[in-house]
Amino acid sequence: MDRPIRVLVAKPGLDGHDRGAKVIARALRDAGMEVIYTGLRQTPEQIVQAAIQEDVDVVAMSILSGAHNHLFPKVVNLLREEGVDDVLIIGGGVIPDEDIPKLKEAGIEEIFTPGTSTKEVVEFIKNNLKR
Repeated sequence: MDRPIRVLVAKPGLDGHDRGAKVIARALRDAGMEVIYTGLRQTPEQIVQAAIQEDVDVVAMSILSGAHNHLFPKVVNLLREEGVDDVLIIGGGVIPDEDIPKLKEAGIEEIFTPGTSTKEVVEFIKNNLKR
């Protein structure tokens, strides 16, 4: 039998609020996924090292601080530098619609904004897994 989908839920940057990340983590766990939560205030380097060490299938980043245009692409670039190209990378948080195309061009597969149902996130992961 295949192992459960492994998801790293990460909070890059200086955000002090993680309720949304915890709601997503719980929903993913309830859907049968194995969830590793990094906690608050993670650097891109810490997120990448955790993703590699935990051998995750998905990196899910949550951000509210407005630094998404810098931090999300940095995580993608660091993963690529480490030769990690089989991980689904998604993001969520308070992200203006006009920033989403640029983030997708940078390698973020999907951006989820406030109001997205947890079911939608679960289905996206299941339908877009790279393994």
